[in-house]
Amino acid sequence: MVISVLSPDKEIFTGEIQSVKVPGITGQFEILQNHAPIVSALTEGSVRIRKASGEDLTFKIHKGFIEVLSNEVSLLVQGVEE
Repeated sequence: MVISVLSPDKEIFTGEIQSVKVPGITGQFEILQNHAPIVSALTEGSVRIRKASGEDLTFKIHKGFIEVLSNEVSLLVQGVEE
């Protein structure tokens, strides 16, 4: 699965991942390999990306959107705090 994480200022991360956990409007949810297509708004909270190597990348966001389609994840976020 591949992810691109973008903020208005910069590209935060792009690469192969095992999973990503995000703060959805109605609660946290996790995206794994072969997840059904989805588009969702995100609220303030923590994003955890588990890279293909098993290493975790965690950061906080103020808001954003996630789109998943054919094992490609696009994460557009604002207010990133690493």
